[in-house]
Amino acid sequence: MANVPVKSSAPAPADSNQSYGSALAIVTTLFFMWGSLTSLNDVLIPYAQHVFKLRLAASMLIQTAFFSAYFVFSVPSSKIIDWIGYRKAIVVGLLTMVIACLGFYPAAKIPSFPFFLGALIVLATGITILQVAANPYVAVLGKPRTASSRLNLTQAFNSLGTAVFPWVGARVILGTTSAAIAQSTSQEANAIVRLYVYFFAVALFILAMGIGISKLPEIRSAEHHIGEKVNDSLWKHPNLIFGAIGIFVYVGGEVAIGSSIANYLALPGIGGFAADITDPATRYHAALAEAARYISIYWLGAMIGRFIGSALLQKIKAGKLLAFAAVVAALLVTISVLSNGHVAMWAILAVGLFNSIMFPCIFTMGIAELGPLTGDGSGILNMAIVGGAVIPWLVGKAADLINRVYYPAMTQGETSWGHGIHYALILATICYLYILFFAVSGSKPNSERYAKA
Repeated sequence: MANVPVKSSAPAPADSNQSYGSALAIVTTLFFMWGSLTSLNDVLIPYAQHVFKLRLAASMLIQTAFFSAYFVFSVPSSKIIDWIGYRKAIVVGLLTMVIACLGFYPAAKIPSFPFFLGALIVLATGITILQVAANPYVAVLGKPRTASSRLNLTQAFNSLGTAVFPWVGARVILGTTSAAIAQSTSQEANAIVRLYVYFFAVALFILAMGIGISKLPEIRSAEHHIGEKVNDSLWKHPNLIFGAIGIFVYVGGEVAIGSSIANYLALPGIGGFAADITDPATRYHAALAEAARYISIYWLGAMIGRFIGSALLQKIKAGKLLAFAAVVAALLVTISVLSNGHVAMWAILAVGLFNSIMFPCIFTMGIAELGPLTGDGSGILNMAIVGGAVIPWLVGKAADLINRVYYPAMTQGETSWGHGIHYALILATICYLYILFFAVSGSKPNSERYAKA
C-alpha cells in the first residue's frame, strides 16, 4: 500500500503564508505556557523534599505523576481531535489546565503531597491534549520539507517558558539563599497559590477564550474523523515505532537532568554554594535555593539551541543535525559524571543546548508519511513522553542506592545530599546513544526504507 505524505490536500492560496503566520503565532503561545508549567516541576521537587521530608526517589514522583498522564491520556487525546478537531481540542486542553491550577490551592494549603500529585496529573492531562493537537498541527501547517524547522521555532518559545519560570519559581517558592533558611512552609504555600491559582489559572482561561473565538486554519489532509476508514496502519511505519522509543528516552534523559540540577549543583563538590555556612544540613538547604536558579540556564540553552536549530534545519537534514546533537550530549553527560566542581556543573548545564532540537526532529521524523494517521501517530509519540515519568525515577532510585551505600551519614530529614545523584546521571548517556541510532537508521520513512526493495 502506497504511503500518504503529510501535505495539504490542495494548493495553498496566495495569502496562506500570512494566515499560517497568524496561526503559528497563536499556537506558539501554547508552547510557551505548557513549557512554563512543566519546568516548575523542577522547583517543586526540592520544595516537596523540604515540606514532606522526602528522599530523592520519592520526590521524583512529581515527575512520575506528571508524565504518566502522557501515557494514559495521549491516545484518548488523539480521539478527541478526531471527534472535535484541532482547535476545539486545544480549548479543552486549556480548560483542563485551568481546573488543575485551581487544584493547587488545597494541595498547598493543607498541605498534601497526594493532592499535589493529583493536581499535577490533571495539569499534565490538559498539556497532553495540547501536545497531541499542537505538535502535528505545526508540523503540517506548511511545507513538509520545513516541518522540523517550523516545530523547532515554536518549541523555542516552549523553551523560553522553561528558561524563565524555574528562575521565577525558585525565587518565589524557595526564596533567596538567606531567606530559604527562615522561610516557613506556609509562606512557600502562599507562593504556590500566587503562581498557579492567581497567575496561571487566569492566564490559561483568557487564552482558552481567545482561541475559542479565533479562526485557526483547518488541515484536512492530516485529520482522521471517527468512522472514516483509512487503508493504512500505524504499525506499518517503523519510523513511528522507533520515534516513540526515541521520544521516551529523550524526554526521560532531559527531565532526569532538569529534575536533578538543584540537588546536583547544591553538592559542595559541584556548585560550592553557601560555603560560608558550617552546619551541613543548613548549608544544603540554603544551597538548594541558589542552585535551583541554575535550572533556568539549562532550559535557556534549549531555547537558544532551538532558535539556532530552526535556522540550521533550513539547510541541514534533520537526521544529521540530530545525530550530532546526540553525540555531543552523551559526551557532556559523561564528562560531568567523571569530573567535579565547575567542569561538572557547566558540562551538565550545557546539555540543554544540545537537547534543544531533539524533540522537534524526532517528532517530525516519527510522523513522516502518516497522512490521515498523523493525529493517531501524534498520540503514540506523546504516549512515549511517559519516559519523563520512568527515567527520572530510575535516576533518583539509583542515587538513593548509592547514597545509602557510600554516604549513610549524610541526611537532611529524609533527603540525602551524598553524591549519588552525581553518578546516577550516567543513565542519561544511554538515552542519547539510542537517539543517535534513531537519527542514523531508525528515522527512515517507508519511501526511503523500502526504496530499493
